[in-house]
Amino acid sequence: TLSTLDLSSNQIGDVGAQHLANALRHSATLTTLNLSHNQIGDVGAQHLADELRYNTTLTTLNLFNSAIGDVGAQHLANELRHNTTLTTLDLGFNQIESVGAEHLADALRHNTTLTTLDVGWNGIRAAGVQLLADGLRHNTTLITLNLSSNQTGDVGVQHLADELRRNTTLITLYFNQNEIGDVGAQRLADGLQHNTTLTTLYLSSNQIGPVGAQHLANGLRHSATLTSLDLQWSQIGDTGAQVLADELRHNTVAVFLSLSISFVYLHFFI
Repeated sequence: TLSTLDLSSNQIGDVGAQHLANALRHSATLTTLNLSHNQIGDVGAQHLADELRYNTTLTTLNLFNSAIGDVGAQHLANELRHNTTLTTLDLGFNQIESVGAEHLADALRHNTTLTTLDVGWNGIRAAGVQLLADGLRHNTTLITLNLSSNQTGDVGVQHLADELRRNTTLITLYFNQNEIGDVGAQRLADGLQHNTTLTTLYLSSNQIGPVGAQHLANGLRHSATLTSLDLQWSQIGDTGAQVLADELRHNTVAVFLSLSISFVYLHFFI
């Protein structure tokens, strides 16, 4: 009655992935499979994707740092269109770019069970974020999305901010280390003012700056749901800390604000 199998960091390649996929076909109990830090590759991803077509028990698949590119993402996305059991898919730290993001976006339009998608530390960039945002528009189940470290810049965050205005399911968003400046912060703040579900937003290691902090403070003022905001390593300085602190004095929602190593060191809990 094995339900969890962790084979991370085992030098498993596409042949090993094929054997595991074959075994999954006959398993009626496995719910969690961790294959992170292996060499699964696109071919291995295809083997696993083929099994998702038949498997009815697996809910969590971790393929973090598994040498998967756009082709592998396409195979997985194709099966996600029809899979009705998987809730968590980790594709972080792979070689997925905008083409792979397009396939995943298409999967989001059709999938009705996935709640967590991690595509952080890839090469999706602004074009890929735009495609994923379009996919989110038609999705009703995803609650956690990690897009950290994808070199999206202010243009990419604008696409996502536009979707936040309409989205009614996303609760947690990771957008760390994406070269976001004050313009991107303003776009996010505008999106937050209209969003009714997001509670946690990670924006660490960006270039938000004091002007961007002012925009986010304005967003906090009008957000009815955001309770946690991470701005570590975001260069907001004393001025940015002040405007956020001023806003927290009037905020009616409990907010945890992390500003460590933002050229200030403050934690607010109100």
